Amino acid sequence: MEVIIRAYGDADLEAMIRIWNEVVEEGVAFPQEDDLDLTSGAAFFASQTYTGVAEINGEVKGLYILHPNNIGRCGHICNASYAVASEARGLHIGEQLVMDSLKQGKANGFRVLQFNAVVESNTHARHLYRRLGFQQLGTIPGGFRMKDGHYENICPYYHTL
Repeated sequence: MEVIIRAYGDADLEAMIRIWNEVVEEGVAFPQEDDLDLTSGAAFFASQTYTGVAEINGEVKGLYILHPNNIGRCGHICNASYAVASEARGLHIGEQLVMDSLKQGKANGFRVLQFNAVVESNTHARHLYRRLGFQQLGTIPGGFRMKDGHYENICPYYHTL
């Protein structure tokens, strides 16, 4: 099984929106609460510095967005979010997306990739980030409201590019 990571195209939008909305609806990783539709999704993905997709056998199974984490004097720090279709989880697609985002961040002139809100219970992501050389900055108690209404800690991470 070959995973191809590439820039997204308009033909990928329906699959990307389905995968993104799946993660939003799960309510345990992304801060967003509203689903994307074709119009809002096209605008959202086009507004990013870079949007990449993971393709297996011609089908989009994951994606990431990369954009500035802040503006002005902190504009050299980027942020990224990753989404993998539930049926493709466990295939190490997330790892390939993260590794590509590090390359794209550097290629787009960023110096640091920072994650602001990694939910503490997201152990698979946290293990992956540590393995890839990310450093945890601390813990923010109760920083993320889960879909069921309870609050969990978040762990910011960074990686120099």
